[in-house]
Amino acid sequence: VWAEATLKKQIVKDVLKTTPEKIVELVNRKIMVGSAMAGSLGFNAHYANIIAAVFAATGQDLGQVVEGSLGITSAEVTGNGDLYFSAYLPSLMVGVVGGGTNLPTQKESLNLMGIKSVLEFAEVVAAAVLAGELSLLASQAEGSLVKAHIRLGRKGTK
Repeated sequence: VWAEATLKKQIVKDVLKTTPEKIVELVNRKIMVGSAMAGSLGFNAHYANIIAAVFAATGQDLGQVVEGSLGITSAEVTGNGDLYFSAYLPSLMVGVVGGGTNLPTQKESLNLMGIKSVLEFAEVVAAAVLAGELSLLASQAEGSLVKAHIRLGRKGTK
């Protein structure tokens, strides 16, 4: 599954509080170079977090989070200065019948999303991954992620 979006640079500035250039630089340094240096098979910031949450809520096999998280985030500044952002999930395994999808709460989650087919569900998961990835990276590029962790005491123990 491939999810992509192009955001106007003014939207990136007003809503995400950063610039397309800063997000692209972060994707290149953190996602591409950082993941390669770490020996990662997935080049992304946190696909696994989003996929695990959606999978747990919808009765998916949590063992498949690993395959789903092995995707690639990419970003570039377009010719007019806007942000092109994409999330590629080459091994996303989802289902809408059988197994945990028959559990009452998980079935209700699928119903709330209006899911009728496995393709629709894969699209929803990819869209959630795209949005979460963009949100996290924008927060890192802007600096609010670190500030929030410090303010909320998530900097470790003393």
